[in-house]
Amino acid sequence: MDREPVAGAGPESPGAEGQLPAPRGQSDEVLAVRKGMFGAAGGADTSGYGGLVRTVRLPGASTRPYGGWFDEVADELEGALEEQGVTPGDAIEKTVVDRGELSFHIARAHLRRVAQTLRDDPALRFELCTGVSGVHYPGDRGRELHAVYHLRSITHNRLIRLEVSAPDSDPHVPSLVSVYPTNDWHERETYDFFGLVFDGHPALTRIMMPDDWQGFPQRKDYPLGGIPVEYKGAQIPAPDQRRSYT
Repeated sequence: MDREPVAGAGPESPGAEGQLPAPRGQSDEVLAVRKGMFGAAGGADTSGYGGLVRTVRLPGASTRPYGGWFDEVADELEGALEEQGVTPGDAIEKTVVDRGELSFHIARAHLRRVAQTLRDDPALRFELCTGVSGVHYPGDRGRELHAVYHLRSITHNRLIRLEVSAPDSDPHVPSLVSVYPTNDWHERETYDFFGLVFDGHPALTRIMMPDDWQGFPQRKDYPLGGIPVEYKGAQIPAPDQRRSYT
């Protein structure tokens, strides 16, 4: 049985016929070059992948035309911000088309206004935010913590992403619960695991870890072992103390 095209970004999505990948205006941002797996150093290969070398990079900004309906969304968003007296370049740090997705990197001071504009403008109507995810890039100096939002327009059958960053030294971003109430528990989870503080959240408390837990377990600099498991009294060995397979 034939299936309908999957809604969202990419050349196969409805309304995107003839879409081509958008060229990038600058090279990718290289954050780090990692060797081995799981942070093991000093020759202690605990995974069997000690020879693996991987470049950590973020895609650079794309240049117009973005392709398909991506240009329409970008034009409508920029125009709606201008009508509110906001310079688009101040709110949108860069626009990226990568792997068939349209992403707007937003300055955190403008995040709530941009989200509300995307929700309420009739030409945009991204009524649903399916959650927020945290990302930690220790090598991305001055913006180590990222929050990523996936927005869906039910009206126009489209998907986009918003991304906002904050430094380790000031891990604050505006809460979007007032715009997208479904983000309530997602923001709590991102706070719990990454330490991102969502200003304006109605009850920003831990959701998985104990209230007195020290640290944020999904940050890249969080230890992978050697942490006592309180309810059993066990302790997981640190990576360089585990069995080596080489």
